[in-house]
Amino acid sequence: MDSLHSVIANPAVFELLLLVVGAVAGGIGAILGLGGGIVIIPALTLLFGINIRYAVGASIVSVIATSSGAAATYVKDRITNIRVAMLLEVGTTIGAFAGAMLTTMISTDQLFLLFAVILLYSGVAMVRGRKPQDLGHEVRAPDPLATRLRLNASYPDALLQREVAYQVYHVPLGLALMLGAGLISALLGIGSGVLKVPAMDQAMKLPIKVSSATSNFMMGVTAAASAGAYFMRGWILPSLAAPVAVGVVLGAWLGSWLMMRMSSARIRKYFVVVIIVVAAQMLLRGLNLKLG
Repeated sequence: MDSLHSVIANPAVFELLLLVVGAVAGGIGAILGLGGGIVIIPALTLLFGINIRYAVGASIVSVIATSSGAAATYVKDRITNIRVAMLLEVGTTIGAFAGAMLTTMISTDQLFLLFAVILLYSGVAMVRGRKPQDLGHEVRAPDPLATRLRLNASYPDALLQREVAYQVYHVPLGLALMLGAGLISALLGIGSGVLKVPAMDQAMKLPIKVSSATSNFMMGVTAAASAGAYFMRGWILPSLAAPVAVGVVLGAWLGSWLMMRMSSARIRKYFVVVIIVVAAQMLLRGLNLKLG
């Protein structure tokens, strides 16, 4: 612990570590559509002992950086479903404003526990495995509302080397889930991807690659909606957020390149592993605070 404190006391080394944490977070966030907060918050709180409020503030900035770094690539390569993103962003933005107003009403231990529960839910939802939509094989009749809104689309899969067509379902349910995703994003600074990706993948039946890319496109807007509230409360420290954000942009560029060349099954597997491991860590931390 003393060696860790000596590292933190050295500004140059500490900033380099923050850059590395940001790069790892940006890469994972770009591949899985999780925004980077899923790595940054545990790293800053569990490894460096930083107060979760400041960790969340840095994470929100990093979420915006991840979105900027990965979204452009995914839009250019037609992986992102922009029409779905703009529709669902209405729900996430409203939820983000509401969550930002509730941040002072929830204790630190409750934030840790809530984070863990949301992550565990996401892991259970994703463990169902590969769906026909990931291969481009539709198995049910088109959704009338999705058809009317022209949400159905296709994307070029670099691994399969062909165009994969897919259809969108359960639009009202998706909007309701995005409202909750925006709320969680503002409370925990996690980019709401832990709810957005499962919602689009499981409820709306989008392929996992499209869900991840669309989540990356959306999460920057959601984070920006709550960033102002955190800044006004003094919870965004430039000395902490800046090096993390630079690392995130670099990692997001590499992650977006890798995601387009990975199989859907592998992306789903990584999603489950990462969030369950982090959920266990945050659950233990929350219980220790609550019982201690």
